[in-house]
Amino acid sequence: MKVCVIPGDGIGPEVIGAAVEVLRAVAPAVELTEAEAGWAAFQRHGAALPTETLAAAKAADAVLFGAVASPSHSVPGYRSPIVALRRELDLYANIRPVVGLQIANCRLQSSEPIHNPQSTICNLVVVRENTEGLYAGRERLEDGGDTAIAERVITRRASARIVRAAFDLARSRAVAGHPNPKVTIVHKANVLRVSDGLFRTVALEIAAQYPDIGSEEMLVDVAAMRLAQTPERFDVVVATNMFGDILSDVACIHGGGLGVASSANLGEGRALFEPVHGAAPDIAGQGIANPLAAIECVAMLLEWRHRAASAAQVRAAAASVLADGPRTPDMGGSSTTADVARAVIDRL
Repeated sequence: MKVCVIPGDGIGPEVIGAAVEVLRAVAPAVELTEAEAGWAAFQRHGAALPTETLAAAKAADAVLFGAVASPSHSVPGYRSPIVALRRELDLYANIRPVVGLQIANCRLQSSEPIHNPQSTICNLVVVRENTEGLYAGRERLEDGGDTAIAERVITRRASARIVRAAFDLARSRAVAGHPNPKVTIVHKANVLRVSDGLFRTVALEIAAQYPDIGSEEMLVDVAAMRLAQTPERFDVVVATNMFGDILSDVACIHGGGLGVASSANLGEGRALFEPVHGAAPDIAGQGIANPLAAIECVAMLLEWRHRAASAAQVRAAAASVLADGPRTPDMGGSSTTADVARAVIDRL
């Protein structure tokens, strides 16, 4: 297996370094190549996604991606490298699993304890279309710069393949033992009658082809409320690009928050795995970033490569560390990134 490692900016190199140690421990024959992308790469080379990096990503079986520190203001010539990679590799499906946590004596930074004995543990997946919608990049200024316009692009092809991916995932979860497989189709077709109207029409056509999988449709604002209140009612949620982005962040609080959330970006025979937390420049270089999201990316990568037993080993080791420590400061501990990685490897 060939994996292209792109650490990126901020805490990316720290957490991806930890994840690579775990990957080598569980799959010692893996072939690793390292490439650069992000804001630092842009400052060095004038390109956030250098040509050499894109070539390395295309030559690999999968990409393990850290984080990028994109500027919040417009910088001539800068384009998000993760968005570019998704498009260049046609990684049309963003997969965000959320498994509820109940861990005694664990307190997230600036939050209540995540242990709630009265709650029902959720186990859901948000499937987000990854190539179009409002993130299609079609923005422009008019009226001398006084009017900004963004075009929302929805196509039958992209809608069909993301909804099919959601139903295939629900079916595979049912085979694995998840009860009551169901896909929730999220849209706002009552207002966005043309764009979301097309997405809804195509989604319902695809749903009819899966009689063994339950389905429902839900307006995005209702879905956000119910994901916050009763996440256990959901199995697989499918949505357009921006809606899926927002809903997955809402849902992830039930799994411990953004700091421990992971994602897969999947295409036809290609994949990229990345933690969701971003570059976190405020703690970069301190060695205290939580590597568990990046380590879960290793498990997702192994699972994607049909190495289910190895993926299960990584998850069991990470779950043991999450339950018993050591823990980084974001989860109420005082341990380092290296401490957590070493503890996972010791359990492996």
